[in-house]
Amino acid sequence: MRNLAMLISAAQSKIEPDIIFKNANVVNVFTNQVEKCDVAVYNGVIAGLGEYSGKNEIDVNGKYLLPTFIDSHCHIESSLVSPVEYAKLVVPKGVTAVIADPHEITNVSGENGLKFMIESAKDLPLDVHYMLPSCVPATPFDSAGAVIDSALTKEYLERYDFKGLGELMDFVSVLNSSDEVLSKLEDVDIIDGHAPSISGKELCAYLCANVKTDHECTSAREAAEKVARGMYVQVREGTSAKNLKDLIPAVTPHNVSRFLFCTDDKHLDDILEEGTISNCVQKAVSLGVDPIDAIKMASLNAAQCYKLDKCGAIAPGYFANIIVSEDITASKITEVYKKGVLVAKNDKALFDKQIEDSSAVTNTVHIDEVKPEIFELEFSHNTPIVKVMPDTLVTQKITVKDKEGLSLCACLERHNGTNNIGKGFVYGFGLKNGAVAQTIGHDSHNITVLGSNPDDMALAVNSLGNDGGIAVVIDGKVEAKMTLAISGLMSDKPADISVNEYINIKKAVEKLTPESKIDTLMMLSFLSLCVIPEIRISDKGLFDVTKMEVIK
Repeated sequence: MRNLAMLISAAQSKIEPDIIFKNANVVNVFTNQVEKCDVAVYNGVIAGLGEYSGKNEIDVNGKYLLPTFIDSHCHIESSLVSPVEYAKLVVPKGVTAVIADPHEITNVSGENGLKFMIESAKDLPLDVHYMLPSCVPATPFDSAGAVIDSALTKEYLERYDFKGLGELMDFVSVLNSSDEVLSKLEDVDIIDGHAPSISGKELCAYLCANVKTDHECTSAREAAEKVARGMYVQVREGTSAKNLKDLIPAVTPHNVSRFLFCTDDKHLDDILEEGTISNCVQKAVSLGVDPIDAIKMASLNAAQCYKLDKCGAIAPGYFANIIVSEDITASKITEVYKKGVLVAKNDKALFDKQIEDSSAVTNTVHIDEVKPEIFELEFSHNTPIVKVMPDTLVTQKITVKDKEGLSLCACLERHNGTNNIGKGFVYGFGLKNGAVAQTIGHDSHNITVLGSNPDDMALAVNSLGNDGGIAVVIDGKVEAKMTLAISGLMSDKPADISVNEYINIKKAVEKLTPESKIDTLMMLSFLSLCVIPEIRISDKGLFDVTKMEVIK
């Protein structure tokens, strides 16, 4: 109570604030105005806006003060670095909170993966609000390294501090009122959705399960319908899935409060180059969104959606989570404050923490050495082909007359030594003279390999070893390799080392696919995700998502 009394006194200038930001242009997300005033901070909380003075004054000389940003849906694992290193990447870009679904590592390492992520996120100037994965595995057809059923869901919700239930991808089981799936949803306040193309009565039925959000919209029409039915729509701009340009036309002054920004999956090189949520703000503004509306989508809306108290605005009683920027769109961030503490300056993190002990989540690849002949596959003009396209995770099922432009693709189970392998042809990568293999394959994260010939595919897979990672083979030689020792998903090295390794991987992949407009690595990682239309490759074979069955 004494702290509250002191805060009240600081607000009235009866005692001196800890920090005073002088001569600021404060972005007000409640009124969509910019206020020229001072901002007083006491004990990490904003005491007041107006005219203040004291010993610790920071003259920002007319720079903009913005509330720090919130990524409303992300998978930290997709950055390829640990939560500690991830924080060092995103905090300097203005993000001080993320809603993170750790279902990638959980599908591999189960509860050990959850505990690793939770422990790694402690004592960081990044609030990592974890959602308990709802789909481990993603569907009953998947071969994952762990299973979280309804009984374990209830147990984990009681044992750990989860914000809610992570993206509910198995919408078919929801619509069919599966007892097992519905029992996971009982007594959960916040449930994230994953509902590509669901509309009409099926959408109504899905929302009756108390689903709150969706990040899988691909058109303004779809986004507008979901908002009209009471959902929050997360406008996604990741590495491979880029929906912002298509969804922004759905945003109006009347419904803007129902839109949030998210990245979902974004690789570390893209984070370093363009940021995460700040990139969304800038792109939205370039497409005609009012700058303060864009900032609201990046901060206040997410805070309200996920009930993050005292976050998302620069106002009395709110945490002093503040971006100092030379412009209103946060393209020139100079400082980032978390609860009144300077945590980043001039794009550099001012905090340090070592990566947590990862021994419980290493050596997760359990597969015998493979021979080239297992990748051989007959072709006919009736063979179903997976067609991939730029800037979307959606695929199409097609047939073609000949093998021109086709690549071989396979998914190999890597958790339990079953020797399962699914194979198919893919059109759209334009890969030649080699192969790329990785232990990143949403969401069960088996091995996915893409190649022009069986010999190079076998070499790429065998090069992954027990730790897993990414391997690129060109003309019979390993051109580049990146070890991802943490569950075959994340590097246990610092971000600056990891990004150089990943850049070498990308350069090698570009040699294999010089004419491709597709992010090969990201798209390859989603080819086994059997919940995104239209056709996928699982470890059990080609999978028709619309029918939810293996193609015989």
